[in-house]
Amino acid sequence: MDTIFIEDMRFYACHGCFEEEQTIGTWFRADMELGVDTSKAQRSDNIDDTVNYQLVYRVVQHEMQTPSCLLEHVARRIIDSVFDGFPSVEKVKLKLTKCNPPLGGKIGGVGVLLERERVK
Repeated sequence: MDTIFIEDMRFYACHGCFEEEQTIGTWFRADMELGVDTSKAQRSDNIDDTVNYQLVYRVVQHEMQTPSCLLEHVARRIIDSVFDGFPSVEKVKLKLTKCNPPLGGKIGGVGVLLERERVK
């Protein structure tokens, strides 16, 4: 299995358990790896034979705009949507980071790392 990755996607969104997080929002970063067989695209040089990462980005962007209390919930929605929209994706690894979280100190980010394989 090959890997297509999309790194350092940035989104301003309103996820969090605190009211101010849900109202004001903050920055989030998403890094994703997709397990895909790219052998056909390697030979054909045709985007239709692989996963179009521009379309994957749009899926992530869409899910990031739906507020949630927990990053675990957002991340799972993103993974489920990728599996739903891209049948050739066999595995998704997603790191979702809340940048500068309100924890009372200087912290670069907190987040979750989810890794799922397609259920057959």
